[in-house]
Amino acid sequence: METQGRAPIGRPRGFDADEALEQAMRVFWEQGYEGASLTDLTNAMGITRTSMYAAFGNKEDLFRKALDRYTEGPASYGARAVQEPTARQVATAFLNGSVRTTTRPGCPTGCLGVQGSLAAGTPGRTARDALIAWRNEAVSLLRGRFQQAVDEGDLSPGIDPELLARYLMTVANGIAVQAASGTPRDDLQQVADMALRNWPPA
Repeated sequence: METQGRAPIGRPRGFDADEALEQAMRVFWEQGYEGASLTDLTNAMGITRTSMYAAFGNKEDLFRKALDRYTEGPASYGARAVQEPTARQVATAFLNGSVRTTTRPGCPTGCLGVQGSLAAGTPGRTARDALIAWRNEAVSLLRGRFQQAVDEGDLSPGIDPELLARYLMTVANGIAVQAASGTPRDDLQQVADMALRNWPPA
């Protein structure tokens, strides 16, 4: 049979794909999409380019997988925040999560979703589009939760859930940029607290 002699197809990869993806996520988180070269990525992942392509696809594919990992890991505070019982608690959990994630010891500062979007030019367009969609999904999640709060009387009927969601996302993105610039966690927490002091009453 012709498939004989093709043992490499079924051979184990010889590396921990989960750990390799974790390292790729960290490189993208720290350097952005365009700033992360294939050499940076493969060195951090501890694999060859051939192994990277075989396991994860091209750089764009790898970035999408890394973004998924970031969403399910460091950025999972967003999905947890919308489960809070009141809109104010949602906002508090969301901004506090942003502060913690963007200043986490042992991790890159800032946010992969912000750092990665600093891609410029044609090569970074796919990553930029993926990140626009990623941020829009987060706004949509918050908007839906705030609409629920309006419907339940937890927020005033005059509140615009879309505007409130974008306000919260803008503050969180600003926190990420400041964190990447070296602003200490305590200072960023004060920013989050100030934003929450302006939270609309029910």
